[in-house]
Amino acid sequence: MIMAKKEDNKENKKEAKETKEAAPKKVAPAAKKPVAKPQVQEKENYRGIIRIAGKDMSGELNLRRALTKVRGIGQTLAVSAADILTKELTIDPKMRIGEFDDEMIEKIDRILTNLESYPVPKFLLNRRSDRLSGEDRHVIMNDLIFENTQDVERDKKANTWKGYRHTYGQKVRGQKTRNTGRTGMAVGVLRKSIVGAAGVAAAQAATAGKEAAAAKPAAGAASAAKPAEKKPAAPATK
Repeated sequence: MIMAKKEDNKENKKEAKETKEAAPKKVAPAAKKPVAKPQVQEKENYRGIIRIAGKDMSGELNLRRALTKVRGIGQTLAVSAADILTKELTIDPKMRIGEFDDEMIEKIDRILTNLESYPVPKFLLNRRSDRLSGEDRHVIMNDLIFENTQDVERDKKANTWKGYRHTYGQKVRGQKTRNTGRTGMAVGVLRKSIVGAAGVAAAQAATAGKEAAAAKPAAGAASAAKPAEKKPAAPATK
């Protein structure tokens, strides 16, 4: 019985080997080669850096992406401004800004500085009902910085709550300042420096007090050792 079982096991192992050898071997998949990006043919007038509205930007950007680089123009306003520019100047929206000539860039700057005169939604303008003119305006780049500084200085001079917060460098729009918005040193570092300075000042005051107390008895003894000076007698009158 035992010999028969051993022979059966040998036969089973042989059959398993034969089936493995007969089975087709798996071929490892070939490594995929990186697909080369299609090369864009650059035109003769292409420039790598373009200055739009006083901001240098890469010439590879399309018009909508380039407008978001301008201070005062966000994502939503860039969509409206790009639509206006494509309609007014008949520009392809997918065209790279590096292919624009100087004349086209001047026209773009002229439109961007006068966006309020074009069909832009009023809620996208940043100077609605202006304090001086009362009109809806939109300012960008250096004009926007100047207007913001003027507003802050006006609030400071008027001593409003916003001006007070601006003066002391605190948050203006009601944010909490317990965890964030701290303007000084860290609390632990500040506490250590205060304690150290107080200890030095106390030691200096103690030494100064001892020196003053020691100097007082010496001055009293010196005054007692000196004889009192006699005043000359007054002449007798007849």
